[in-house]
Amino acid sequence: MTGGTRYAELQVTSHFSFLRGASPCEELFAQAATLGIEALAVVDRNSLAGIVRAHEAAKTTGVRLIVGCRLDLADGMSVLVYPTDRPAYSRLCRLLSLGKG
Repeated sequence: MTGGTRYAELQVTSHFSFLRGASPCEELFAQAATLGIEALAVVDRNSLAGIVRAHEAAKTTGVRLIVGCRLDLADGMSVLVYPTDRPAYSRLCRLLSLGKG
């Protein structure tokens, strides 16, 4: 971004979200770096499947990864969640496992 503007995209969906996202994390982070985007939040649907590849892509490109997830609720609503530490990440993993069971 020009003029010192800082920008973080808080709702990126990778190809791990079937029929929702088309690009692999490597492409998403490479494009973000090209555009000067400071950070990307990868928020795949009911999954953290893309986070490992996103982490590797973030290290390669220098674009900061914000870990997140889109939770699709039974009532049709969705909520974006961003765990802020390891205990929160662990709770999110447990919640996702319960939702799949």
